[in-house]
Amino acid sequence: MSTNSNQSQLNLRRGLPLLLIIAVAIAAFALFREQLSWQALAEHRSALLEWRDSHYIYLSILFVLAYFLIVALSLPGATAATLAGGFLFGLFPGILYNVVAATMGAIVIFLAARMGLGDYLSSKIDSSSGAVKRMSEKLKENELSVLFLLRLVPIVPFFAANLIPALVGVKLRNFILTTSLGIIPGAAIYTWVGTGLGAAIEAGQDPNLGIIWQWNILGPLLGLASLACLPILIKAFRRKEEENDY
Repeated sequence: MSTNSNQSQLNLRRGLPLLLIIAVAIAAFALFREQLSWQALAEHRSALLEWRDSHYIYLSILFVLAYFLIVALSLPGATAATLAGGFLFGLFPGILYNVVAATMGAIVIFLAARMGLGDYLSSKIDSSSGAVKRMSEKLKENELSVLFLLRLVPIVPFFAANLIPALVGVKLRNFILTTSLGIIPGAAIYTWVGTGLGAAIEAGQDPNLGIIWQWNILGPLLGLASLACLPILIKAFRRKEEENDY
């Protein structure tokens, strides 16, 4: 009885980081949804630009830290933060700041999820049999390709792409690699949109956040996704040939 109680307390403590992230995300969405938006960025653009010109290094550090916290705590405003990176710092180093901050925040979510539920679910899947275990084995066999697809296909929410890999037990180094590289195309697009935010604000227009669905943007992203699928298709083709040989 005591062993079960101790195990329950241990599981609860391990799940606290993920529960805290979820609670903060819900509270922030209710309280700060309007403050963490591109409209708020537009309202304070003059003060931000002045501060950038007089305290460039400090603002750079604060921006990366703020973006990191937005992603790590799953706060609303990640898109506005990406736009701000381009608006304040240009395409470069804006894209660098955005990618570094988003990757670090994603790692926090991944580790929190794995600590809370990922290890438990992964062990359960490994000890099970049937379709769920086969799907898990296929995913791990093509881990890099699947993780790249999660980042490149724009229909997968960023939070989900951080959470799902932790829950199925993928390797941390593969998660970091695919996140840091896989988010570059999307980050580049929205950072680029952010560079023109000043002109859009002056003209009283909204930034074109739907640009990622335009074919000249979506096409190359789907092309990259196809390349990520290529190793999976090659492995499946080779396995089929080996089965036919037998």
